[in-house]
Amino acid sequence: MRGIMASFFAAAVGVAAIAQDATPQFRAGAATSNITPWLGVSIAGYMNDRKAEHIHDELHTRCLVLDDGATKIAFAIVDSCMVPREIVDDAKKQIMDATGIAPDHVLISATHTHTAPTSTPCFQSNSDPEYNRYLAVKISDGVRRAVTNLAPAKIAWGAGSVPDQVFNRRWKMKEGTIGPNPFGKVDKVQMNPPSASENLVEPAGPIDPEVPYIFVKSVDDKPIALLANYSLHYVGGQGGLHVSADYFGMFADRVSRLLDVADIDPPFVGMMSNGTSGNINNINFRVQGESKPPYAQMKFVADTVAQNVFESMKDLQWNDRVTLDAVAQDLQLGVRKPTEQELAEAQEVVRKAEGREMTTLPEIYARESVLIAEYPDTMPVTIQALRIGNLGIASIPCEVFVEIGLAIKEQSALKPAFTIELANGYNGYLPTAAHHELGGYETWRARSSYLEVGAADKIQSTALELLTQLQGRNN
Repeated sequence: MRGIMASFFAAAVGVAAIAQDATPQFRAGAATSNITPWLGVSIAGYMNDRKAEHIHDELHTRCLVLDDGATKIAFAIVDSCMVPREIVDDAKKQIMDATGIAPDHVLISATHTHTAPTSTPCFQSNSDPEYNRYLAVKISDGVRRAVTNLAPAKIAWGAGSVPDQVFNRRWKMKEGTIGPNPFGKVDKVQMNPPSASENLVEPAGPIDPEVPYIFVKSVDDKPIALLANYSLHYVGGQGGLHVSADYFGMFADRVSRLLDVADIDPPFVGMMSNGTSGNINNINFRVQGESKPPYAQMKFVADTVAQNVFESMKDLQWNDRVTLDAVAQDLQLGVRKPTEQELAEAQEVVRKAEGREMTTLPEIYARESVLIAEYPDTMPVTIQALRIGNLGIASIPCEVFVEIGLAIKEQSALKPAFTIELANGYNGYLPTAAHHELGGYETWRARSSYLEVGAADKIQSTALELLTQLQGRNN
């Protein structure tokens, strides 16, 4: 009898071992795709049109593909100010045709460098159709190359914290010190007020200092990729009419050096995605700023954040088998349009300009009002959620106010969680309803800010619903 039981036990252990072995091996692959433009293209990030005269550093799409054996998800982090829905849809179709990865399982986001080609027409800069077609192909190529690099891997996630490089850029000021906005009204807050001004009262909102990240290694511990996320709009401080990936690209380079991966094949890919930074920048308005050489502040921020992330990696919990999932939903949200009277007044301002470049804010925003009037009454806005084990990632195609990102982190059914903004299209700034009441640049009606006042509540609610859906169907 004892021999029979021993044989039965051994057989049971063997079946369990076979079942464990039958669980698909987690795989990961990463790659970059060079998206550097030719000189002479319009540079995004300004209210007037400026042409690129120099390439300071190459632009890339940095890609990561994860595969749990049944499901693949892909990230493409693009060195661009904004990537419009048309380019996203084109790239996703190419990716699906070539790899079979469904569009709702692919996250394509812009970093928001202000020194990249204009891909989304905004203010007085227009995109180059040839570059936009090129960009879609190169995004697709990056993901396809990452798929080719898929290999057995393990994954971990963690978070650093860098509170001293993020500042809320919207300020409450002493009464009577804010001038009229481009529409002739007086706001209750001012974006980017004078540094160290005696008129400063307090910031109009919080910050998010967290730097969450995903780190992927091969089964023999060779780093494959690191995807980080920080709620910092961009840094700036470049030289002349230069093209640059801003601190996002410098972070990728610095984290690679810290990990000492220069000779790895396939090459390690570092990435920095933009968190919820619609009202956050790198300027401490409480003190007088100091002049620095071009690119010095970018490098300082990149090095500081990379070092913090690197030092936080000591106690990571590694997983060689995790469940992946993704879901997306389109919302139809209203467009804030000018009234008939506002449109007529704006058209008259544009007519008087007689085709010249607009130079004043009232002129610039009058032109924007004319263009916004041509928009449909509602616009599709894609909200996406992804799951990696118990980690949740939301994505929103807007410049999202930090309050929304903090709420998603706190209320998400999947924890930890973070949000990647400017993902899967571009639908302008996303202030909360309370911030719309305060006014300020981010609320001024333009192609950079046009969604209905209640959009933030609807988007935040949908993102949380999608995260809950993913949490429920994987338990």
